[in-house]
Amino acid sequence: MTTAHHAPGPRERHLARRAGNPLFAAARREVAEAEWRAAREADAAARAGFMTRFQGLVQEAAALSSNEESEVVLALKARLDQAYAEACALGGLDQVKAGLGRLIDAIMGAVRRGAAGDLRAKTELDDEALARQQQMRLLEHPLVADLMLPDSPVPVAELLPTLLSADADGLEAALWLFDAEATAELAAEARALLAAVPDAPPDAHARLRQLEQAAPVN
Repeated sequence: MTTAHHAPGPRERHLARRAGNPLFAAARREVAEAEWRAAREADAAARAGFMTRFQGLVQEAAALSSNEESEVVLALKARLDQAYAEACALGGLDQVKAGLGRLIDAIMGAVRRGAAGDLRAKTELDDEALARQQQMRLLEHPLVADLMLPDSPVPVAELLPTLLSADADGLEAALWLFDAEATAELAAEARALLAAVPDAPPDAHARLRQLEQAAPVN
């Protein structure tokens, strides 16, 4: 349902997961043309709203003074991080993502300069940088980006079929979002779901094995 130059957004992607997929409830497998149209329109509206907020963030960053309070700087950085995650989910915003990455790096450079000589602060900043790099890698997977949206198009009731419909790399990335207990629960629920769906796609059984391997051994 997409064109060669069309970058689907999170709502459209979730419709694509559901359409004709026996892992989802029967009523959710049938996706009418009106639903595709509504999803694309909602994704386009979300992109437009995001771009307005992005321009505001750029202006705030440009207005920061060299002696700005650290709380103000870090609060802006947190919103930039959130905007980066949203840009990953919305799709078609590679230049915006690059711009956000540069802004985040510039802000963290200023924070580092302000913490010069403070070994504990340097260690904390190093840890934060590693965590941010890891999150940015994970967000390159559309599934992770969709799940991390505050208004994720993936309802809780459809999390499991969504995970079982992912490709191997997407599921591996998504599993970083769950702790050991949650992963074990997902593996158990996945076994039950696949036992009840005889026509499940073969790849779904491979995803179950991934979940089982990731789950802690009792």
